[in-house]
Amino acid sequence: MKNKELQEEELIVEKKLPVIALVGMPNSGKTTLFNALTGANYKTSNYPGSTVEYSSGQLSEKYNSEAEILDTPGIISLNPSSIDEQIAIEGLFNHPKFGTPDAVIVTCDVTQLSRQLFLVKQIVDSGFRTVVALTMNDILQRKDLSVNSEILENIIGCPVVKINASEKTGLNELIQAVVSEFNRKPEQYVHKPLIPAEDEISRIYDFTEETEIEVLEPFKNKRDIDELNRKLFGNLHREPDRNSLKIDKYVLHPVLGTLIFIISMGLIFTSIFWIAQPLMDIVDNFFSLVAETVSNYLPENKWYSDLISEGIITGLGAVMIFVPQIMILFILLGLLEDTGYLARAAMLIDKPLSKLGLNGRSFIPMLSGYACAIPAIMAARTISNRRERLLTIMIIPLMSCSARLPVYALLLAYLTPPGNPWIPGLALGALYLLSLIISSLVAGIISKFRRNTEKSTFMLELPPYRLPVLKNILKSAYYKAGLYIKQAGPVIIIISIVLWALTYFPETRPQLSGNNQNDEIAIESSRLNNSYAAMIGKTVLEPILRPLGWDWRVGVALISAFAAREVFVSAMAITFSITENTEDEENFQSSILQSMKEAKNSEGTPLFTTASVISLIIYFMFAMQCLSTVAVSRKETASWKIPLFQILLYSFLAYVSALLVYNGLKFIGIN
Repeated sequence: MKNKELQEEELIVEKKLPVIALVGMPNSGKTTLFNALTGANYKTSNYPGSTVEYSSGQLSEKYNSEAEILDTPGIISLNPSSIDEQIAIEGLFNHPKFGTPDAVIVTCDVTQLSRQLFLVKQIVDSGFRTVVALTMNDILQRKDLSVNSEILENIIGCPVVKINASEKTGLNELIQAVVSEFNRKPEQYVHKPLIPAEDEISRIYDFTEETEIEVLEPFKNKRDIDELNRKLFGNLHREPDRNSLKIDKYVLHPVLGTLIFIISMGLIFTSIFWIAQPLMDIVDNFFSLVAETVSNYLPENKWYSDLISEGIITGLGAVMIFVPQIMILFILLGLLEDTGYLARAAMLIDKPLSKLGLNGRSFIPMLSGYACAIPAIMAARTISNRRERLLTIMIIPLMSCSARLPVYALLLAYLTPPGNPWIPGLALGALYLLSLIISSLVAGIISKFRRNTEKSTFMLELPPYRLPVLKNILKSAYYKAGLYIKQAGPVIIIISIVLWALTYFPETRPQLSGNNQNDEIAIESSRLNNSYAAMIGKTVLEPILRPLGWDWRVGVALISAFAAREVFVSAMAITFSITENTEDEENFQSSILQSMKEAKNSEGTPLFTTASVISLIIYFMFAMQCLSTVAVSRKETASWKIPLFQILLYSFLAYVSALLVYNGLKFIGIN
């Protein structure tokens, strides 16, 4: 008889469940549960026509059942307060790919039970087959309390299972409960709840508070009933975690908290720039080696050889070189979010940023923009308000990223006398500070012209401090990096090939001297100077650039730099026929500087002057000279509207600012 029952139970477990949706409030343990149920077998996608993400994956084989697990975005209730929440809720009731889920697991943080049960009640009342997964039980046990799941089941009318997704306990029981609910409860009409009136919301919260009091009980009978009643009716069980309160005295202190915030953000910025740089060098050297190796095996002086080595492989390298920064950024953000500090940091900075139409969560992407705009734009996903997220993405390219550093270093070296490194150092610091001020001003101006019609609810739950689950953080960072490669990579490679073609054709062969190194540079210089890019530079760009004090050669370098800002330096070297040893960085820079000092324009006067170089620096502060940023901006906004507006606006600001600076300096005699 017992064996028969076991066989019947196994048959039930093996029944295929098409779709199980995970629903829960932010920080309720939903994503951790999703990772535990799917293992590595999942992928992240966007809802059609939006930037709202969801993850889906197959239920791990160890649970002896086949099911598609759908991780929905975190929501407070089924009544949306923003466009993104509306998309997530509509996707729950009728997902564009999976339709209506066959069962719903609602994660519920037991340390905030009354508030979390509001969403549970809405899900149950909507007609879903529902199972509640109680999380954070270990934190509640520290207060010598636990939830009586049997009583809670009877009150809310659906199965309740205690789990610990990090330690993978209770998960088999959870899946078994879902299977049983699926087999027991017939499919019924699922409907969206009406927006409740204020008195209805008050009535529901009265119900959830009464439920919380009824289901909480002493953990392992450590306290008598009088002590329990004192805790319950005195509302002591609703106090925040005591250890978190002690830490928050320092973290949220007006002065000390701000200092901790600045140090923390500085460490993130430094880590993205410092830790990622060796890894980026490895990636860069690897693709350079691959390009050189492939070039050696391909026929010489053939356009398709150069296309493969310099166009396709180099374009692929331009995609992959940013992966270390993206990985490091999302690992660090994941650590801050899992520990609970990210919510505190956003809370500290929200007030000043709100004056500019931004959000407390905007600061971390803005700060990350100093390292690279690409991971910074991707980090803006943490901003729930769509309008504030798009405004943050809009201004991130104005932050002085690390790709501008080689350009600034070259131009500042031209302006300052040798032997005084503190002068360009101070100037560089001023440029970085100025970029922050400019981006803030642009955000403030745009927010004044474009009012926020979407309700901005910067409502943050301060979760208790917890130890992060490193495995889940690494997995999340890995998939986000993969998403960047798959979605932004093809666009970058295609545009890189187009830029290669413009700077390669039509092919020309200069007279060679017999010196291999000089001949190689002479070929590159001749090819570039007679290329379609040069033709565009001479016929289209030079008339536009002449009022700024530049000629077509600077224009060609600017075209080349669109692939990546740092390419400007090497493009300048090729355009001005630098023949010194480019492997010696000091001699290389000295050669460029010397050629810049000797360069003449068509009128025979010096091309590079104090005024023209300063105007070039100002131009680079504004200009959208980054193909990768355009591609990622397109991906993250799900439209060409923002990236095209960025290109037009920042190109206009760059040109006008450089024009005013150049002519203003000339007017006062600085030339």
